[in-house]
Amino acid sequence: MTTQPEPWLRGPLPDVDPMLAPAAHALMQAAEDIPRAASALSPAELWVSPGGAASVGFHLRHIAGSIDRLATYARGAQLDERQLAALRAEPEPGDPPASAATLVGAATAAIEGVLRVLRETDPSTLREPRRVGRASLPSTVHGLLFHIAEHTQRHVGQVITTAKIVRGLRLGD
Repeated sequence: MTTQPEPWLRGPLPDVDPMLAPAAHALMQAAEDIPRAASALSPAELWVSPGGAASVGFHLRHIAGSIDRLATYARGAQLDERQLAALRAEPEPGDPPASAATLVGAATAAIEGVLRVLRETDPSTLREPRRVGRASLPSTVHGLLFHIAEHTQRHVGQVITTAKIVRGLRLGD
């Protein structure tokens, strides 16, 4: 079976400014890794917290939600009540518990959405200041767009690791 190299080794992205290409490549990698890691998990497996670790379901919801929130700040806006309610609900499985298809779909859709944002971002705006959160902490458009990518990658790593542990528990390993 022939596989492609990781996104960052596939060459320049003609539709993404070179200053944003590393973030786009990281997000493309995340979008490829998420389904491989989590699609086969049952709802019960998605929401188990082995050893007290955050569940795969939480990480997938958090990926989608954090992308939405950070992109809001990058646009220069503040969070609305819907976003704050979604943040509070991230650790909850729901009733019935959310499925892998739902959670993987939401996370990858959020990634695709922010990849469109990266393609459409005017490079002249990258240094524009932005304020983050209730404390109005300082950042820039570039800082927020980069943080979306690195934060997403951090949680995808947790999805991969936790999913392996959960599958190992299933097999009795």
